[in-house]
Amino acid sequence: MESWTCPFPIQQYPQVLLAHGGGGKLMQQLIEQMFTKAFGPKPKEGLHDSTVLNLPSSKIAYTTDSFVVKPIFFPGGDIGKLSVFGTVNDLAMSGARPLYLSLGFILEEGLPMTILWKIVQSIKEAADSTGVQIVTGDTKVVDKGKGYVISINTSGIGVIEHPYTIAPVSVQPKDAIIINGDLGRHGISIMASREGLEFETVIESDCAALSAPVQALLKGGIEIHCLRDLTRGGLASALNEIAQAANLSMSIDESSVPVREDVASACALLGFDPLYVANEGRFVLVLPEHQAQQALEILKPFSEDFQPARIGQIQAEKKPIVVLQSCIGSSRILDMISGEQLPRIC
Repeated sequence: MESWTCPFPIQQYPQVLLAHGGGGKLMQQLIEQMFTKAFGPKPKEGLHDSTVLNLPSSKIAYTTDSFVVKPIFFPGGDIGKLSVFGTVNDLAMSGARPLYLSLGFILEEGLPMTILWKIVQSIKEAADSTGVQIVTGDTKVVDKGKGYVISINTSGIGVIEHPYTIAPVSVQPKDAIIINGDLGRHGISIMASREGLEFETVIESDCAALSAPVQALLKGGIEIHCLRDLTRGGLASALNEIAQAANLSMSIDESSVPVREDVASACALLGFDPLYVANEGRFVLVLPEHQAQQALEILKPFSEDFQPARIGQIQAEKKPIVVLQSCIGSSRILDMISGEQLPRIC
């Protein structure tokens, strides 16, 4: 397809050079022929050190994130797609409608221009699919071996158009706890790609944008009390963070937590607990009990495979613990992990 044809003169510069981050002609060419061509026309006032935005609301959400995933391409995604969806998802967790992103590249000298263009195209496709506009950016080039091939820093701005305080402070006893799909695919996908592991089926990352399902919940009249995306530390860490901030206990039914069979098998083989494995398209939702079934119905169209599931309830006990009711009928404290099962997964 024409959109995948790199416009940069790669015959002259097939790889990123230090000069591409030096502020001179090569950097200007990289910006104009690689980035501006992909992300939209120059503003009327021309490229500048900052951009001027017109926001439709006085209440906004703002977030920033950095991405250093290894490998940069993996089943179900790549670092470009991940950088957009990861930032959009952070905005979505406050119920914000995402509008604008900034984009900062740190590139290693020697990175093939064709690889950079492929990532730029992935970023463009992800941004277009979520309705966000990339409005400003930056590029730095470091010596070969002194960086991480390619790292991406983003910031995101979204508008809040609902009356709720979506945060642990809003969590109440008897609230229902819902997750929007199966767990563990992103972490296992990265691990398999990184280590060259082969399973009977290819496990693809769940990398996806969460803004659409969250906006659908809000439009459906769901009184969202709290949202948290299940990235590093997985479901267990997110639940513990909410419990600690709300100073309330919660009970989780392990048999209700959806984990795909191939992911469960891979976790067992590698010694991982899927409740702690990172995801990139999953969130936990806390909401009033009487709206739980309605929320599940709203979320169903956004799930391609595993359906959303109600997994537990907030308890009245003023104690920040998460109790897991196991499949064999026993219970245990689901604590936060002390370290990180798998580093550099986002």
